[in-house]
Amino acid sequence: MDVGEKENFHPLILTGAGRKAGDRYNRAMNRPATLAFLLLSLVALLTAQTQPPRAGKVDIMPSAQLKPGMKAIAWTVFEGTVPEAVPIEIVGLWKNAWGPKQDIIIGKMGGKAQRTNVAGGMSGSPVYIDGKLVGAVALRLSVFSPDAICGITPIELMLEINDFDKTVPTDAKSPMKPVTRASVEMPNDLVRQVMAAADGALPQSLAMEPIGTPLVFSGFSEVTLREFGPLLRQQGINPVLGGAGSGSYNTKPVSGWANALQPGQSVAGVLVNGDMSVTGLGTVTYNDGKRVLAFGHPFFNMGPVDMPMSQGEILMVLASQFQPNKMGNATDIVGALKQDRHSGIMGVLGAESPMIPVNMKIRTQDEKGGVMKEKILRYNLFTHQKWTPFLSMMTVFNSISGINDFSDELTYRLTGQVEFDGQQKLRLDNTQTVMPESPAPAAMALTGYVGEKITKLFGNQVQMPKMKSMDITVDLIPERRILALESAWISLNEVSPGDEVTVKAYLRPFRGPRLERELKIRIPEGLPKGEHKIVLSDGESLNKLQSFFVTQNKFLDLPGALSLLNQERRNTQLFASLMQTKPTVYYDDKTLPSLPQSVLNVMQAGRTANRMISSYPETTVSQSSIELDQVITGSHTLKILVR
Repeated sequence: MDVGEKENFHPLILTGAGRKAGDRYNRAMNRPATLAFLLLSLVALLTAQTQPPRAGKVDIMPSAQLKPGMKAIAWTVFEGTVPEAVPIEIVGLWKNAWGPKQDIIIGKMGGKAQRTNVAGGMSGSPVYIDGKLVGAVALRLSVFSPDAICGITPIELMLEINDFDKTVPTDAKSPMKPVTRASVEMPNDLVRQVMAAADGALPQSLAMEPIGTPLVFSGFSEVTLREFGPLLRQQGINPVLGGAGSGSYNTKPVSGWANALQPGQSVAGVLVNGDMSVTGLGTVTYNDGKRVLAFGHPFFNMGPVDMPMSQGEILMVLASQFQPNKMGNATDIVGALKQDRHSGIMGVLGAESPMIPVNMKIRTQDEKGGVMKEKILRYNLFTHQKWTPFLSMMTVFNSISGINDFSDELTYRLTGQVEFDGQQKLRLDNTQTVMPESPAPAAMALTGYVGEKITKLFGNQVQMPKMKSMDITVDLIPERRILALESAWISLNEVSPGDEVTVKAYLRPFRGPRLERELKIRIPEGLPKGEHKIVLSDGESLNKLQSFFVTQNKFLDLPGALSLLNQERRNTQLFASLMQTKPTVYYDDKTLPSLPQSVLNVMQAGRTANRMISSYPETTVSQSSIELDQVITGSHTLKILVR
């Protein structure tokens, strides 16, 4: 076998260290040597070229030393957990493409990547030249490119992550704040002009952009991704359905974590785990034995973060010119992500991140109100002021929409509580059904109720809550339970202080005969003579009135916010309120009726514009209610004359 045949024996034998080894081989052929020596040398050469990298100290090659045409090797997982070598030809260095003094290395991938293209999940794949670490595969040339052109984040930029300060970036991505996906346009004025003229017709076709991070949803229905997917795609996150590798409820690192996440292996950030899981897949770039660098671009750009970090396994790589993606599962938790920065993420092996345990019970009722069957779900949520409310909504919606009992005509009754460290518990009590005037599904309205409560608390401007657990029970009632207040009647129009008045309310159910219900309301002693009114209304209307005035105080503390939320009335109650023309003052979480103006002036003195005391021109002097176990809508006003 001549030199050419030896060179063709392995496709990487003339790249980097392989070229030097080939020269040594040629010199060896020109002097006496045993056949055994030559075979051993060849085996050692091939072994060095095909063994995946290991954790530990590694030499780096600064991007300034790179030249076009250099041959490199990237390591990434195509199937299972073992990384495979991918040849890369260096095209050149793109100056200031990632930001001021932040260059990007442009490369052309070969091997299997020629078929799959640069796939989601390859983010962080380490790139080596002559055994020296160059950087991480992190960007791709938009879509429909016939060549697997990738952008490589230099390792120097990634090594800066741990030196950053602890402030959170102002452009941190979250599902509650849509942002435009970051991209770097190719340096061509004509291209920029064409794209601008197209007004978005070719928004990403000629741009170098971060490789989409596959956010894998395990245990989720297609309906859930259809409803919540657009919010995620606005962040450059690709939601994909998958399966859980372990389905574990554990939030602590498993034994053997010290040997986990070797360079080139799959890594995942865990947002939800348990009976449902949400994980973001990428690839490990560097592991010094304790700290791990990955992705080569931001996950959500949250800055300092505390998110569980797990291993991953890849099922396959979906080849596509439009949106290639790795399909995989997160497996065991082995540490925690601590930094989510512009040039990558950093995690610490063995570290533990707190998660919020959720216990959810779903009960299907029969027509008589008995429980036909019961389903119990357990899962944990990532703790974050913007992501926790979104994840709470999404998991509750998925729990009740991804079952066989799901139906448009159902009524959903949610009860439960949320426990906080050092604070009173938050009470949850809400019923939702199909509303004639609203196109939103009842299940979505119910999850919106949960998300609104958690958002108000996690968005508190005085104190960040420490949420310990959430327990929820959802009853599925097989009918549309809704009552619209049609009219009302009062037994006496002229009354005296101390009288008890009977108010009759007439309510119209969905496709049924009109119902009649009675409420008793007492005329209090000392009520001034003259005309007054009795207002019949649903609980939701009263809640909105109080919430509108209280939210004028932008610095309501956490105990006050919890107290206010717990004062909310159920939307299945009908209220009769006797009103008087005197102002009601809302002071933080307190309602102060008939407050004299002199007292109000004293209270308002010294308070800033952001801590206003709000008032409403009427006061409720007497109120009664009845529970109807159906969603109440509408209001009606009756006038009375006090003698």
